Amino acid sequence: MSVFATLLAGVLVACLGLAPSAARAADTEIALAIENHRFQPEEIKVKASTPFVLVITNKDKGPEEFESRDLRIEKVIPAGKTIRLKMPALKPGTYGFVGEYHEKTAKGRILAE
Repeated sequence: MSVFATLLAGVLVACLGLAPSAARAADTEIALAIENHRFQPEEIKVKASTPFVLVITNKDKGPEEFESRDLRIEKVIPAGKTIRLKMPALKPGTYGFVGEYHEKTAKGRILAE
């Protein structure tokens, strides 16, 4: 086998070896909707110690602010838009969140198990 062929084979093996770990690194996506000034679902269950992406769609006609004092996150979601929040790996527990513009009705929690 020539030196070039050996190098090429080594590169291919290295690339194939990295592909599975790259796929494992992708975060789980969890959908959350805001509709009629409420979060759906109101409770989200996630695996503790595992990062995830919260995909929030605002189906209302006005903006809403996703706020979690527990997680120190505040993000405005414009009407009719979807945002993606990369969430850290959480310790086991319950983390509350609200829609700051409609706190009386827009409430929810993330349960990390």
